[in-house]
Amino acid sequence: MAKPRVLILGNLTKPGVAEQMEGLRGWLAEQADVLTIQSHTGELPAGAAKAVLCVVFGGDGTLLSAGRDLAALGVPLLGVNLGKLGFLAEYSVADLRRHFPDVLAGRVAPVERIMLAVTLWSCPKGQAREKQFTALASNDVAVAAGDPFRMIDLHVHQGDQHLARYFGDGVVISTPTGSTGYNMSVGGPILQPTLEAVVISPVAPHTLSLRPMVLSPSPPLHITAGRVNEGTKMVIDGQISHRLCDGQTVEVGRADVSLRIVPLPGRHYFQTLAEKLHWGRSPHHK
Repeated sequence: MAKPRVLILGNLTKPGVAEQMEGLRGWLAEQADVLTIQSHTGELPAGAAKAVLCVVFGGDGTLLSAGRDLAALGVPLLGVNLGKLGFLAEYSVADLRRHFPDVLAGRVAPVERIMLAVTLWSCPKGQAREKQFTALASNDVAVAAGDPFRMIDLHVHQGDQHLARYFGDGVVISTPTGSTGYNMSVGGPILQPTLEAVVISPVAPHTLSLRPMVLSPSPPLHITAGRVNEGTKMVIDGQISHRLCDGQTVEVGRADVSLRIVPLPGRHYFQTLAEKLHWGRSPHHK
């Protein structure tokens, strides 16, 4: 019987990752048909679409990067945490050894989480705009004021509805997966990761009347730069950035692909919140 095909990716710049991947090479090969063991930034091998699983060694950022690359192939990801937080990359090396056979056998079903399709449009020339950049986002899309750090002016629409005009340091549009990241740090709500929703949260708004909003991911949101700074950027998952100029529009909507994450058996989301972020605990809890 043929072994299931898997990809092994890792952040080789992170201390200990290369050693762990090499130490598990033989054990992994006994369990599965390993198509590649490589850096998460490298080109995927031919036949990657036939993999039933991608094991990602590193941390949450490594998993997000791999997720953008693999989403179109529908390959689920299992994150082995060798980083700091390990919110998405839930597995330890011991957990991987314990649960890997069940995952390969399909007894641990991946959970699907929405992703965002991001398009940067040029300033209008007559009635026409041109696409200048497209990407997927797993966590969030932020518009950040940048140098010289004056307030920026952003106009946000959804469909033909004008939502708000944002004066401040920018906005964050987050998926439920990313709601515990940048969104939470600017005062946005935490969403269950499987919801079909997005959050738009202002960053340092120059008014008390702007608050985070939870919205449907469709129709897409359009964030148009009224007045921005020379250093203003659109930032995707904290990893990809593109300069934003006056008149340009960032379109953010539900992608037609999903981020597929293999959960750690026996652990639920609110348990992770409590352990990683001390959710619901007294400040003096010991």
